[in-house]
Amino acid sequence: MRRDDTIFALASGAGRAGVAVLRVSGPAARVCLSSLTGHTLPPVRRAVLRAIFALNGEMLDRALILWFPGPESFTGEDVAEFHIHGGRAVVEAVSDTLAAFPGVRLAERGEFTRRAVLNGKLDLTQAEAIADLTAAETDAQRLQALRQYDGALSRLYDRWRSELSKALAWVEAAIDFSDDELPGEVIAEAHHMGAAVAEEIAQHLADARRGELIRDGFYVAVVGPPNAGKSSLVNALAGRDVAIVSETAGTTRDIIEVRLNLGGYAVVVADTAGLRPSSDSIEAEGVRRALARAESADLVVVLRDGSDSSKSLVLNDNIDNKAVLSVWNKADLPWAQGHDGLALSLKTGEGLDALIAALTDAARNQLQGLTEAPVLTRTRHRQALLDVLASLQRAGQANGLELFAEDLRLAVRSLGRITGRVDIEDLLDVIFRDFCIGK
Repeated sequence: MRRDDTIFALASGAGRAGVAVLRVSGPAARVCLSSLTGHTLPPVRRAVLRAIFALNGEMLDRALILWFPGPESFTGEDVAEFHIHGGRAVVEAVSDTLAAFPGVRLAERGEFTRRAVLNGKLDLTQAEAIADLTAAETDAQRLQALRQYDGALSRLYDRWRSELSKALAWVEAAIDFSDDELPGEVIAEAHHMGAAVAEEIAQHLADARRGELIRDGFYVAVVGPPNAGKSSLVNALAGRDVAIVSETAGTTRDIIEVRLNLGGYAVVVADTAGLRPSSDSIEAEGVRRALARAESADLVVVLRDGSDSSKSLVLNDNIDNKAVLSVWNKADLPWAQGHDGLALSLKTGEGLDALIAALTDAARNQLQGLTEAPVLTRTRHRQALLDVLASLQRAGQANGLELFAEDLRLAVRSLGRITGRVDIEDLLDVIFRDFCIGK
């Protein structure tokens, strides 16, 4: 990506709409805005209605335009916005006109936010929060992303980095001025500060991945014998046909997922192959995948045929030790009674509300209260903090000031990688590869 280019993109959703927003950022934004309107620049940060013209003078649309001179803009560069009518022909005509200016090109994924990071308008955790906000499907995801965008994680990690940097400065002073008189408690205080930060980080990491579960979803695996009604249950939860339902046993061979919003939390329910011994290699692979998904799930729903209590279902130890919800289908039949667990009839709908309530309670109990304090939301953050913790543990046992200083330096560096205080260029491609074009 050339940073001296001027970039533009559709910042609103694709497809026909009442209004489409084209965003332009870079040194040529001023020329684009004045040339397309045939006027001088509008007042700063004030929407003005203007006619939009092609370079040959043909009128393209009437639009609201806004002008954000850098550095007081989202990207830190000169930014212009065209709020045009959302028809495809209008969007294409204005886009083609912008692309005709020298040094102006279509933006790549996440390039606006990337420039905001490079120009110091955001740090990496805030940039990631923008991606989470645009992808948020539930209230919990929205609230968590907003807290991160507001800098909750940044402030926490910057405080730790500042404290460790202070401890590192003390140790380096003791190394550089060992012949001078330094306060005797300096090294002891540096050890104390490193240990205190390590304890806070350990507590921060011991969160049962709750922040990541809110962001990625609370995973539920539906397992059980063939023809127990697993696919029918997933369809009922989704409110549409997402899985094939058949009286033929072994119809489901692969994992089928559906995303739900239960109680404001993202819940991912997976339909799996029926659990039974099979000589069919494809069905056997489906059973293996079903057991693997159950092992990795946050909750396992074991669905059985309530009219056939003779069917046993053997789960491996890794599943037996997880949170399990037992459900018995065909509760509408008179002989399908007396089982421990939830009674359900997918034919009549009896018990479905109770099951949905149980799934909602399970997600809420695992995830509630996460907006009260900053939480980890990405594996990248977790791995960096594990590196910090390992460095601080080595620092606490270091033999010699040089080794102590080096471990503190590594800890500071790992913390800086989370927010982008160091090594930012190495991380940008990873951070922004999943952004949409207009961000």
